[in-house]
Parts: sequence; structure tokens; C-alpha cells
Amino acid sequence: MSYDFSEFGQHLASGSGIEELMDDLGHALANADGELKMLGGGQPARIPEVDAIWRERLEALIEEAGGLERALTSYDPPQGNARFLAAVAKLFRDHFGWDIASENVAVTAGGQTAFFMLFNLLAGRGSDGEAKKKILLPVVPEYIGYANQGVSGCLFEVGKPVIEETGPHEYKYRVDFDALEVTDDIAAICASRPTNPTGNVLTDKETAKLSALAKANGIPLILDNAYGAPFPGIIFTGAKPFWEPHVILTYSLSKLGLPGTRTGIVIGPPEIIRAVRSMSAIIGLSNPSTGQQIMTPLIESGEVLRMSEELVRPYYQTRCERARAAAHEAFGEQVPWKMHRSEGALFLWFWFPGLPISSKELYNRLKARGVLVIPGEYFFFGEGLGEWSHRDECVRVSYAMEEQVVREGLAIIAEEVRHAFSL
Repeated sequence: MSYDFSEFGQHLASGSGIEELMDDLGHALANADGELKMLGGGQPARIPEVDAIWRERLEALIEEAGGLERALTSYDPPQGNARFLAAVAKLFRDHFGWDIASENVAVTAGGQTAFFMLFNLLAGRGSDGEAKKKILLPVVPEYIGYANQGVSGCLFEVGKPVIEETGPHEYKYRVDFDALEVTDDIAAICASRPTNPTGNVLTDKETAKLSALAKANGIPLILDNAYGAPFPGIIFTGAKPFWEPHVILTYSLSKLGLPGTRTGIVIGPPEIIRAVRSMSAIIGLSNPSTGQQIMTPLIESGEVLRMSEELVRPYYQTRCERARAAAHEAFGEQVPWKMHRSEGALFLWFWFPGLPISSKELYNRLKARGVLVIPGEYFFFGEGLGEWSHRDECVRVSYAMEEQVVREGLAIIAEEVRHAFSL
């Protein structure tokens, strides 16, 4: 039988870059016989000290009267558990002076779900059925998971970055504010901080400038803090948490170490929170409760900030520094290569200027050798880039795996790049 899918169905059920890659990664992992070097996913590392905290909290829920039942057997309101919402608002009030309350906070089934809601709430075909609004990404490459979320097609207008040389074999993307334009069809500005895939972190000054630009145009600024401050705090440069009444923030428990709980957090204007609450009720009735129950006492006490500062950030920063040293050792001076300055997140972002093959072909060659990365072309999406060879010369590599696996994988990547350049 042939089904005539709706516009919504055709867009979301007809395949995507992220589905193709996740499916490819899953099949490769299933058939790898333990030899696969998984440097392509966003899976957070297992940090023993953090895992011990999760075990302690689960044991406490079991011992506490009604604790396990609250986590497993009851629906929360679609906005989230009331105690959890109050704890999040109080954390930011007490530690950062933000004027927010529970009405400014909502829970979603993971950060990915939050962005599906926010993007389609604000952008796409308007209530008049004709005009189409877009989300402005001020700098690309950006998170691959945004790309196909629009129910009415591509939602993104993008800004081509300024590339700044910052050291030997090192560079940094910066927002080109001189070229950035907010037209009448822009519904919101959005950026991740730090950025997946590059580890780029908008400075406090750049963030404030984007906020002022959004405010001047009467639109929200959305900041994705999946890796950012204050939790999970996988950020290696000075960058303060940012909030203003027209700003929408997203957080997640995933990179803190609880990806299986699928717990996202949205902080924003009450009108946005009410809309997210309504969408959650329609889409899924309620949101997962386990992550909220695990984290509530840790947020109430401020322990989540200590965990992020003393356990999570140092762990990844050490991993990052060692992976960068291994990259310099593997690539040396034999091939044209550059690595984005690592300011946060879980990835190294490589650029091979003049690469004779596409990043997808490099991906396939590496997969054949048991090394999985993510081809860079998938992180350059949206309208406004034009032809740009740079998008076909980059790959994303995770450094969250075991140190020896990362080192061996980088050596194989260097070999394949040298082969591609016939060196």
C-alpha cells in the first residue's frame, strides 16, 4: 500500500542527515566485534565519581518513603514537577541574581524535543498561512540536530563566520556582525554555547551584542546550553551564564551524565513557557520524571554546581588537552590541517584546507578502517551560505572515548588524510 503523507510527514519521515548517520553508527557498532573506534557520537563519558552520585541518589529514592513511586509511577504536570521547577528557578536566582520563578521554567523530554517545540512555535508558516518566518543562526557550523526540525521545511537563515587564525594549526570562528542582518522574516536568533560541533564559545560581549540585536528587533535570543554554564559546565574559557527577559535558555541533564533520563529544561518568558507546557501535554501528556527526581535535591543544595565545576569540567578538559596533543603528534607538519580552538563541548573540529575529497568520502574511508567520525558537511545547513568549499573540508571527532582509542583513531585519520593528499 502506498501512503500519501502530509507535508509534516514528508518532511519528518523521509530521512535526514542525523538519521542516516545514527543508523550508520548503530549498524557499524553492532558489527564491529569490539574493534570499532567510536569517535563520531555525542555520548558523554562515564565519569566514575559522577556515576557514584547517581547510584547514591537512586539508593536514596528506594529508601525514601514514596521516593521510587514518585519517580516511576506518577504523571507530573506537563510543565514539569513543581518542586523541580522551583529548585531550578531558585538556583539561578540565588547564584546569578536572575529575576525568575517557576513560571519561567519548563521541562521537556530532552533538549532535542525542546528545540523542536521552540523552532516550530516561533518559525515556519505564519498564522496567516502564507508568510514564513525563519530562525537566524549567527554563525555556522552549528548543531546537526537542528537541521531538519522544521515541520514546514528548512527554517534557517545562517551567517557565514569570520575565520580567525589563533595559533599554529589553530583557528576560531567568530560572528560577522558587520554582515549579520535581521530582516522582517526572522522570528528568533539562536546559537549554542559552546557550539556542537566546534567547541566555539560566544564571548560575553558577543552574547550581549546578539541579545541587544534580538531585543531591538522584538524577537527572542535562544541560547543552547547543552554543554554550557553553569551545568554541565563543559566550558574551558571565561563565559558567564546569560539571561534577560527576552532570552530563552535550554539546559539538559544529558551531558551532566544522565542522557537516558531524557530531561531538558527551558527557561524563558512566561508566555513561551505556557506554550511549551501546552505542546508537551499534546505531544506526550507528561515528561519523564526520573531525571527530575534524581536531580531535585542536587539542584536545591547547589551540589549540581559543585559537580560541574569539580568533577565534570576538569574531566573533559584533561581529555581535551590530551586529545589535542595527540592530534599534533599524529598530523605533524605533513598535511594541511587546522583544529578549531577548543573552548568547550566534547569534540575536536578539524579543517583540512584543500582536501581533494569530500568530508563524506573521508568518513567512508575511515569507517572502512573501523574509525567513525562525523563528516562536516552536515553541520552547514540553512540559507545564506552559498558555495563554500570549507564545508566539505571538515570533520568532527569526539574525544570522550578512552584516551588510547582517541589516540589510535587520530593516527588513522592522519593516515587517511595524507593518503587523500597523496603524501
